[in-house]
Amino acid sequence: MNARFLLVAAIIAEVVSTLALRASVDHSAWIAVVVVGYVAAFTLLGLTLRAGMSISVVYGIWGACGTALVALLGMVVFHESLSGTALVGIGVIVAGVVLIETGTGHSKPAQPEDVAV
Repeated sequence: MNARFLLVAAIIAEVVSTLALRASVDHSAWIAVVVVGYVAAFTLLGLTLRAGMSISVVYGIWGACGTALVALLGMVVFHESLSGTALVGIGVIVAGVVLIETGTGHSKPAQPEDVAV
């Protein structure tokens, strides 16, 4: 399966889980979504690595996109506020993701014999 598709799916699962975590403050039924979503996110991250993307690219993009999306969606869904400085920070995150993606070659998937134990 395409590594980028898997990474996007992992980001979506993580964002949904994090928003559900915030929603669980008011309604504990959201905890089930949190657990299932984080399990899905980490499973998809593992599959992304297996598909050949390097850990630095995967984790950097996953973390940055998740942070930016949760901050923006927190504004919309939970009416949280973001300062102008925070919005500039989100812009810097987006720029960083673009730089990581364009500046890194994609490696081949690690073979079991390549992994030191």
